[in-house]
Amino acid sequence: MSAPVANASQAELDKFGALASRWWDPQGPQRPLHELNPARLGYVRDRLPLAGARVLDVGCGAGLLSEALAREGAQVTALDLAPELIDVAKLHLLESGLTVDYRLQSVEDLAAGAPASFDGITCMEMLEHVPDPAAVVRACATLLKPGGQLFLSTLNRTPAAFAVAIVGAEYLARLLPKGTHDYKQFIKPSELAAWLRAAGLQASDVSGLAYDPIRRKAWVGGPTAINYLACAVKA
Repeated sequence: MSAPVANASQAELDKFGALASRWWDPQGPQRPLHELNPARLGYVRDRLPLAGARVLDVGCGAGLLSEALAREGAQVTALDLAPELIDVAKLHLLESGLTVDYRLQSVEDLAAGAPASFDGITCMEMLEHVPDPAAVVRACATLLKPGGQLFLSTLNRTPAAFAVAIVGAEYLARLLPKGTHDYKQFIKPSELAAWLRAAGLQASDVSGLAYDPIRRKAWVGGPTAINYLACAVKA
């Protein structure tokens, strides 16, 4: 299923689509995502019983978190607008043996046809890559069942985040391809909280997401000045 690319940058889709063939390589350009994934999964699992839950993964890439959620027993639907990533995600299911409903579809389009369908929604490392992140939050709110939870991760717009996520990760350590991030699109927790309130969601937690590239490990907790996670509930 496809939808017109509205709330997306074609340049961003092309950039990430070009990485599709090595998305599942833990030593490749998406190495940091592989190492962040256990912490992201743990954050969701600690707050939402996943066995049997209907979960939507927005901006799923080639399926790192989608498959991890499915392995925990969730019924996972996963969306992305880069066709190369959806193709690789579907192919990887042949190796993992898991079941994920991957769709080449926007979250806004799905919200128009399937409101109040999901117990939980994850949207990780995606809001800072779209033209209108508030619209993504609104669509996620529409898709949640009453009492459902939205889980987000993004980068704070601070000098520390610029130094670590762009200068350090892209130019010095070369953990990420140059141009992966645009500092202007980083999101302050106060801005995210305002979007959540406007969408009828109540923030229940904001936590730092720390990452040590030397030990190749990530964990939840500590300052929110660089990466952070947030959880919000639909009344």
